[in-house]
Amino acid sequence: MRESSTELLVDLPAGSNVTDLLLAQHKHAPNAPLYAVKKDGTWTDISADTFLTQVRALAGGLLARGIKPGDSVAVMSKTRYEWTLADLAIWFAGAVTVPIYETSSAHQVSWILEDSAAVVVLVENEEKAAVVRQAAPDAQVVLMNDDDGDASFASLATDGKSISDEQLEAARTSRTLADVASLVYTSGTTGRPKGCEITHGNFALFAVNTIEFLPELLKQENARTLMFLPLAHVLARAVQLVCLTGGVKLGHTSNALELLDDLAAYKPTFLLVVPRIFEKIYSTASQKAEAAGKGKIFRAADATAVAYSKALDNAARGGSGPSLLLRARHALFDKVLYPKLRAVFGGEVVHTVSGASPLSEHLAHFFRGAGINVLEGYGLTESTAPCTANTVALTRVGSVGIPMPGTTIRIDDEGEIQVKGVGVFKGYHNNDAANAESFTEDRFFRTGDLGTLDEDGFLRITGRKKDLLVTAGGKNVAPAPLEEKLREHPLVAHALVVGDNRPFIAALVTLDPEAVESWAAANGHSTPVSEVALRAELQTAVEAANQLVSRAEQIRKFDILDAEFTLESGYLTPTLKLKKSTVLADYGTAVEKLYS
Repeated sequence: MRESSTELLVDLPAGSNVTDLLLAQHKHAPNAPLYAVKKDGTWTDISADTFLTQVRALAGGLLARGIKPGDSVAVMSKTRYEWTLADLAIWFAGAVTVPIYETSSAHQVSWILEDSAAVVVLVENEEKAAVVRQAAPDAQVVLMNDDDGDASFASLATDGKSISDEQLEAARTSRTLADVASLVYTSGTTGRPKGCEITHGNFALFAVNTIEFLPELLKQENARTLMFLPLAHVLARAVQLVCLTGGVKLGHTSNALELLDDLAAYKPTFLLVVPRIFEKIYSTASQKAEAAGKGKIFRAADATAVAYSKALDNAARGGSGPSLLLRARHALFDKVLYPKLRAVFGGEVVHTVSGASPLSEHLAHFFRGAGINVLEGYGLTESTAPCTANTVALTRVGSVGIPMPGTTIRIDDEGEIQVKGVGVFKGYHNNDAANAESFTEDRFFRTGDLGTLDEDGFLRITGRKKDLLVTAGGKNVAPAPLEEKLREHPLVAHALVVGDNRPFIAALVTLDPEAVESWAAANGHSTPVSEVALRAELQTAVEAANQLVSRAEQIRKFDILDAEFTLESGYLTPTLKLKKSTVLADYGTAVEKLYS
């Protein structure tokens, strides 16, 4: 067993809670912009004073509607300013926030509302309200807008005028760091989703310590970021609390079609990004270069960026850095190509934080070499946010970094990652059996992920304990590295490696239609492209993946699925990870075909 820890950098009074972070920021800079809201294409700043006034008004309204400290209030909405407003208002009322993904079905909503005992549901619009009413006809539904009517934010704020300042303050201060702030339900790929009890201490201690852990991102002058991950995801909410605590201006966007325009207009200084975004940007840049007859130049720029980043890693370990020739090549591409990539992120982003799923080493090196530093971290819903992360000063590409402040990571004798610290949740709601199974006797949480710690305490994820494939010959195979390598190919949208209890390892892949079209045009293929041509091209991706593993672990066969895996189709999670069990259930025939 191996263990690594990082000491807590900042502590908080036990009697405090998340709302004290907002009050502290308001006292420090009441007129400074905390948020920016887009209306009619223009971003308008919201000061800490305005935000606090709106939060108190809505919190008073919740109390007037009968909410008591400790009650649960659900929120079902896309990522937007009103989500953040609702979250803080719920906490000011002493209540517990229950996020519900905007894409949830009535069946899923019904279970979450039942298990959490939520008495009020705040919804984005009438469409979401209809889903909630179908799921729970007796639920009190409030629309998150300022329209007239009893079921709106405006009416809630009006009702709040009947609540005195003393009543509101009593509700706000009724919660401590040990109390539950949010019930966050896991994706529930097997069985019903479990409610994770995230405490005020989990959120607040993560926020104040992250600011000291990543000062280059969060303490720079005029720091700002754009949030486009779903706020129903605990990582997004934890990061937005970090921003609030540090006075980092936060904007919200949820329309994928407007994302690039929003990045260009808002010009964030850092971003929270999931790996699929990096994969898509790289693939699009590669396709455009090939279509313009500049594929050779792009490949040279790619190789230079990766080599440059690897040289930086080598220098950080005491070795030699980039050679003079490499510096010269890098400087050339930094004038003609890399700025175009940086412009995609708005032009002012230097650092990004990547989480939610693994990012390939190639892409991490590529973007870092192109001037977009990727700080990859690792965490789960049960750890509130990242429990490990790379920092600007301590980065090791391919790892997910060192433990966050106040966190200990250890690897048990079977290679499983266990975590203990300020971010680890209180436990599963109403589920003693799951708690008994998930925690060790000394209160380390069993993550179910496999990993290793190097001599400097950097964690590497090697697979998922339950995802390990065991072939008919008894060979243990971790599918993640193979899948990551397959996805590096521009034509591949998603990849699923199979082979449990089978004679050999195989794979199912889906294609990116835009990439196929660009590739066909650049390589003289008519459309639709023949399967023979596509398979020949994808064979190169398979061969590249196979170089990572032993012969017994290599992909022997693959098939192309005529499908697009999307959030809407139910095959992706809100953070764009593949729902493997759903794919295997629906495409079992395709798997059987690989072995027939």
